[in-house]
Amino acid sequence: MTPQEFRTIFHNGLSKQNAGLVQLLGLCPLLAISTTVVNALSLGLATMLVMASASGAVSGVRHFIPHEIRIPVFVLVIASLVTVIDLLMNAFVHPLYLVLGIFIPLITTNCIVLARADAFASKNRPLHSVVDAIAMGLGLTTVLVVLGGVRELAGQGTLLSGIDLVFGEESKQFVLHVLPDYQGFLLAILPPGAFIALGLLIAAHNWRKARAERRVPIAAPMPA
Repeated sequence: MTPQEFRTIFHNGLSKQNAGLVQLLGLCPLLAISTTVVNALSLGLATMLVMASASGAVSGVRHFIPHEIRIPVFVLVIASLVTVIDLLMNAFVHPLYLVLGIFIPLITTNCIVLARADAFASKNRPLHSVVDAIAMGLGLTTVLVVLGGVRELAGQGTLLSGIDLVFGEESKQFVLHVLPDYQGFLLAILPPGAFIALGLLIAAHNWRKARAERRVPIAAPMPA
């Protein structure tokens, strides 16, 4: 893989084809679990790990899968990997596992995971496929974390609330009380608040993109 290919893949995953802001895929976990930074980051990293593993596996066996049955095979591969992640989280971060609940198994049906397996991994080499999956996963995780941070700050006045679910009771000291004595804003941590916050993020992304396009100079026509 050349440096230019690496940069292009990461640019697509983080910005140009961002799953949360451009393709609008994986909105179920985006809106449901992004109530705090910890929840959002945990689910984002789990999704990225599944995507990278699934893309690498699909790319490795792409020449042996008949085109007609590729989707069931891809889903089977993804479901197997999600089961492994689900069991590991249940074993090692059980309190967080209980909070994330059904959204860990639902990674199997996340559109972005299957979409990258079918659209990219099934047509490219394993290294390119894994890098693409990591880039797409990072793009989705970034949106999740930003959305979770905005909602947690507006809803509770804190950041990193629930970090003890991962690192134990002693880690509660790392919770940032940005707005002390804040009474909270219930709408921010409810589903309507997620829609509003995501809409603002999409609007900001589109505004930045339009502003960047206006800055690009238009080449003058060649003289006849």
